[in-house]
Amino acid sequence: MSTDFRAQVVAPAAAYGQGDTGLFPFDLFDRQCLAQGDSWFSIGSIPPGLTSNVLAELWLSHAAVIVNCARPGKTLAHMADTLSETMFLRLLRGPSSFRWDAILLSGGGNDLIDAASVGPDAPRDRRLLLRADERAALPADAAGYLSGDGWHTFEQHLGEVFAHFIDERASGQNWHTPTLLHNYAPLVPRAAGAGLISGPWLQPAFAAFDIPLGDWGSVSAELMRRLDRLLRQLVDAHRAADPADTLVVVDTQAAGLVLADPTADGVSGDWQNEIHPTREGYRKLAAAWRAVLDPLL
Repeated sequence: MSTDFRAQVVAPAAAYGQGDTGLFPFDLFDRQCLAQGDSWFSIGSIPPGLTSNVLAELWLSHAAVIVNCARPGKTLAHMADTLSETMFLRLLRGPSSFRWDAILLSGGGNDLIDAASVGPDAPRDRRLLLRADERAALPADAAGYLSGDGWHTFEQHLGEVFAHFIDERASGQNWHTPTLLHNYAPLVPRAAGAGLISGPWLQPAFAAFDIPLGDWGSVSAELMRRLDRLLRQLVDAHRAADPADTLVVVDTQAAGLVLADPTADGVSGDWQNEIHPTREGYRKLAAAWRAVLDPLL
């Protein structure tokens, strides 16, 4: 008879203990994982209790603890930064690191949003979107709204920061620890932020570039498809260079999240706001994660 275990998620400081508290009792769990990432692994609404995250909804076939270094807004570009991510790097590699059973990574989405948010006055190779005077009057498809030069710059950027993360992982005992990252489920740009202090994210950018409202969904979907393809290309290239390594992309685009109504400014479909799922949406994402992670633990 199989038993399911909800993953226990703890803060990074708990791993080493504080004050009179000793090291976290990792031996009480069958598996130990390290997580790094953005709001899909941490907080996606204000107040936080309005929704959940992938790790909080994750159930596994083994009793597992996840030391979670994620926080909202974090980009892949900074996830292995030697100045701002000292705790994560301490846990990942170095003399006081731990040997993890898996490393879970949620990154790339905020990098994409940041790149899409670069305004119309920037050089064409520094932004992802085309101005109205740079594209056809009626673009044939969603790609007609995107800057090829800008996407090339983004590819180079993400490739460099991905390589930096891999190098940091390779510098310690977790150099071949199974590492999972994910693509991002399709979402609808709309005027729905996370409370009063964050968001919306893509909606202002699409409006600034005069993209017709009826094409927002298809342009967003094209960006997510391209990000998925880029992540898979980076993973495939690394695995070709190091076949012994286990590096996997979890496909959350196939998780079946119900798209939001583009006119809704609050909860709609499986989305709490423009870019963060509801609790039910995160359960669907967590199920996709489990299907890939369980066999590796």
